[in-house]
Amino acid sequence: MKDHSRFTYRFYTPLSGLAQRFTFLGLVILAFALMLIAKVDVAMMERIRVQITDSVAPIIDIMSRPMALLNETVVQLSALSTVHERNERLRQDNERLLHWQSVARMLEAENQALRAQLNYVPGPEASYVSARVIADTGGAFAHSVLLNIGYQPGVDKGHAVVTGDGLIGRVEGVGSRATRVLLISDLNSRIPVLIEATRTRAILAGNNSNRPRLIHLAPGATVSPGDRIVTSGHGGVFPVGLPIGLVDAVNEGGISVLPFVPRDRLEYVRILDFGLKGIINDDGLDR
Repeated sequence: MKDHSRFTYRFYTPLSGLAQRFTFLGLVILAFALMLIAKVDVAMMERIRVQITDSVAPIIDIMSRPMALLNETVVQLSALSTVHERNERLRQDNERLLHWQSVARMLEAENQALRAQLNYVPGPEASYVSARVIADTGGAFAHSVLLNIGYQPGVDKGHAVVTGDGLIGRVEGVGSRATRVLLISDLNSRIPVLIEATRTRAILAGNNSNRPRLIHLAPGATVSPGDRIVTSGHGGVFPVGLPIGLVDAVNEGGISVLPFVPRDRLEYVRILDFGLKGIINDDGLDR
């Protein structure tokens, strides 16, 4: 028994040592192999990843383009909306500016017309009412205008109507809301006048043209183009000295007068009340 044990010990001990050595060596080799395999797998995986990425990239690019286009479209639409809003605000601002420019020009023209009324200042014996011409009611056979005032103190038939430049006519009719003015160029208008330089008397007769004529001059009266014509005060309707116009032509056809106030430029006027009680007969002549 002892011999058997002794034999076993002798035989097993060297084998055990040898096995331990081989086991250690195997473990070393296995570890080295695993390291190689790991390196090989990493390289392989990297190649696979690159190949997959190369294969998928075009697909991802194609799929991303609609989103990029959509985003760009949204940005452009937002920009267009902003531009449209700005243009709309600019358009509205421009309309407001044009409106106020028109109003400013109208007010400027109105102020100029009103300031022009100050060119003629009636004496202290006269009262006056300002009015605006709202219509030209004349035509080929009549010259008259409508004013925007009706019955009130200082507005009565026969009163003189003037602008800052001179006499334009007389009140022919007064209603509750409007007043009709017979212009000095009307066929029915007859006004006693003076040739201011020579004090020669005459009658200014309307003829439904822009050039009324002088009639009933004294024989041998001297009249020259450019002579100033004013009211004479005869007849008690108009006072003396209201400016009317200038002699325009002297020829065989008669003596024509160019009024200081053109008919087509009437806008603001004044109705003068001198307290005169002259008579205007049916033919329009102031007596």
